Amino acid sequence: MSKVRIYTLAKELGLDNQKMLDVLNDLGVNYKSASSTIDDDIVELIRAMVAEEQAPKQPTKKEDAAKAEDDGGIPLRAPVVTIMGHVDHGKTSLLDYIRKTKVAAKEAGGITQHVGAFEAKTSRGKIVFIDTPGHEAFTSIRARGAKVADIAIIVVAADDSIMPQTREAVAHAKAANIPLIVAINKMDLPGADPQKVKNDLMALGLVPEEFGGQTITAEISAKTGAGVEELLEYISLIAELEEFRADPNGEFKGVVVEAKVDKQAGVLTNIMVQEGQLNVSDFLVVGENYGKVKAMVDSYGERIKKAGPSTPVQILGFSEVPQSGEMVVSAKNEHEAREIVAKRVSERREAEEAASTRRKFSLNDVFGALEGETREVNLILRADTQGSLEAIQGILARKKTDDLNINVMLAGIGAPSESDVLLASTASATILCFNVTAAPPVKKAGEQKGVDVKTFRIIYELIDEVDRLLKGEVEPVYEEQYLGKAEVRMIISHPKFGTIAGSYVQDGKLKRNAKVVVKRKGKEVYSGTIIGLKRFKDDVREVLTGFECGINVDWNEIQEGDIIEASEMVEVTPS
Repeated sequence: MSKVRIYTLAKELGLDNQKMLDVLNDLGVNYKSASSTIDDDIVELIRAMVAEEQAPKQPTKKEDAAKAEDDGGIPLRAPVVTIMGHVDHGKTSLLDYIRKTKVAAKEAGGITQHVGAFEAKTSRGKIVFIDTPGHEAFTSIRARGAKVADIAIIVVAADDSIMPQTREAVAHAKAANIPLIVAINKMDLPGADPQKVKNDLMALGLVPEEFGGQTITAEISAKTGAGVEELLEYISLIAELEEFRADPNGEFKGVVVEAKVDKQAGVLTNIMVQEGQLNVSDFLVVGENYGKVKAMVDSYGERIKKAGPSTPVQILGFSEVPQSGEMVVSAKNEHEAREIVAKRVSERREAEEAASTRRKFSLNDVFGALEGETREVNLILRADTQGSLEAIQGILARKKTDDLNINVMLAGIGAPSESDVLLASTASATILCFNVTAAPPVKKAGEQKGVDVKTFRIIYELIDEVDRLLKGEVEPVYEEQYLGKAEVRMIISHPKFGTIAGSYVQDGKLKRNAKVVVKRKGKEVYSGTIIGLKRFKDDVREVLTGFECGINVDWNEIQEGDIIEASEMVEVTPS
């Protein structure tokens, strides 16, 4: 018995996808997605029902007008899609294939990569693809309050399955609260195993449709093009269901995708038009910067004078480089643009003054909410091994209650990154680390963005911390704080003290009795305590940046080139 996709039947009968799903529900056949398939006997029944319903009645002009009024008279726009995933899983290959096959031949030669986006023409209409550096840039844009993409495609290699950057990409897409499609790539390879990928997806909370979930998966080969057409159909399907709309005659709004300085042209800014129309000679304001559009080119490198919603363009006109993700608005003239900038500068200064006295957000603020309210806490977990990670997740799962939901947004092996801090900042999450230490730039980023980064060496301490937070207690707690690091440059064997590492302090300071981890080629090989610290022949309490010293960590396998990172437990009182 053959099967038919619901959206294919809907198109044949002239119905939108939601209407088709409603018809099926009336028959007692419950489907959540129009990409699901139905049997021939049901297809024939539906054809007969729709024919009978449509025969005696055609929409009147009054009904058509009412529908237009329901939609607010706002036309549909092309969906904007971003592609994310693990390195080498085929993101760029997929974009390249779509470029070559879905852009008109006469225009293909003129596509300019630096515009940061391109338009693909399909049988169901136009789709705009954003070619951003990855999920970090995607979330960086969202962190500034902008939504640049409507749909995310997560590319997963069929011979490799879920990898660390896959998990991160999924977490970023979920945090953005946009529909996502999983493209299972490299189906042309002998080792392709799409079923394993689908099974692994469920561990990320993505249940494929064939398993009864709502996650659309497409098996493709970016190399041969197999399945890519179906992937584009899925994108169009979601666009039809979501009904992305924008008013081309409304007030202009856009978002900066990327910007750079060209030695000859000056500041070039890539903008995605979201609402209204952008014209050459318009005055624009971005952050605390304004400019006049002197020239504008589309994604094919052709000069244009105007651009409507879902159109990526590159403009010349700003004197300063705006940041990715900044919102772009128009002004009537230069005077109004100056006034908008002046107001924003004033508001920023007031906000900075207020921030200096405002209490920093932490988990204690969340747990200190009013009793009786359902509270959700977002967490990012980092640990040294998969076993540790699973143990922590098991503990947190048991801590959930009816009035408290602990949402682990991302869990991975290794030290937290600045990308984690960015995600935590936009999702109001806290980063919990077990047996891994955040690097100084990550700690600094966390402080700047008000993100708690907590590190634990003993799992019972982490359990106690979670219990304390669940109870809403606010007594002083201990946190591990980074001190400094040193590079081992010479190994000295001492008859009394054993191995002493002759070292150079590269950053911060080292203190006697401080906790240390020794890293070799980036991997932790030892953890312990500094039991001795010398400057020449003298015992000292601490050694600062730029000085040499002898370090005794009671470990005889330390080698030249090793990095010694020091930290200490400091009592802190939550504000």
